[in-house]
Amino acid sequence: MTAAPEPPPAPRSPVDRAWAELVAAARRTVADGLVVGTSGNVSVRVGELVLVTPTGVPYDRLSDAEPVAVTLDGRQALGALRPTSELPLHLEIYRTTAARAVVHTHAVHATAVSTLVDEVPLIHYMAAALGGPVRVAPYAPYGTEELAAHTRAALADRSGCLLRNHGAVTYGDTLDQAYDRTAQLEWMCRVWLTAAAVPGRTPALLTEAQVADTATRLRHYGQPR
Repeated sequence: MTAAPEPPPAPRSPVDRAWAELVAAARRTVADGLVVGTSGNVSVRVGELVLVTPTGVPYDRLSDAEPVAVTLDGRQALGALRPTSELPLHLEIYRTTAARAVVHTHAVHATAVSTLVDEVPLIHYMAAALGGPVRVAPYAPYGTEELAAHTRAALADRSGCLLRNHGAVTYGDTLDQAYDRTAQLEWMCRVWLTAAAVPGRTPALLTEAQVADTATRLRHYGQPR
């Protein structure tokens, strides 16, 4: 007698799918060397919920079946683990931009540059992908409303910024886009630090007009949707 075929697995909800993507992205920040230990955090907005990495939990210990989510006013809606200590920063970005995903890292080169300048030098045209010259938000203690406010100001007309003596934050329409912007920002910081370290030489920089021209070109980059 032939056994009856097993029923197909139930389709995952939007929250479950988003949480699985968030966990994968968080683990990728470690694999790519953008964070150390439990530093940095990742979030995704699904409707009126914000899924976010929990505080103090190594990303390899996160479970795909235990999402952590809060409402836009910070009330915990899902999960037993407490959300990231940087929750005020994430929520401020969602309240004041069109962000659907946020990636915050303590990447080495971005953090180093944050200690040297008030704006990332225009070493490469991909600054256009972040809206123009990337600002450095003034220092404030992590997890504070003060840091969230500084970040909001630094992100005006931008999709990424550095945080003084702290790290970097980017957002996007998708988690993939936010992560790509984080990687691009870290790469630009590394290029500038590398060029600026050559004795007796000063890196050539682009003008804001040249970066703005790239922004126009990027609107037609890639495959049509």
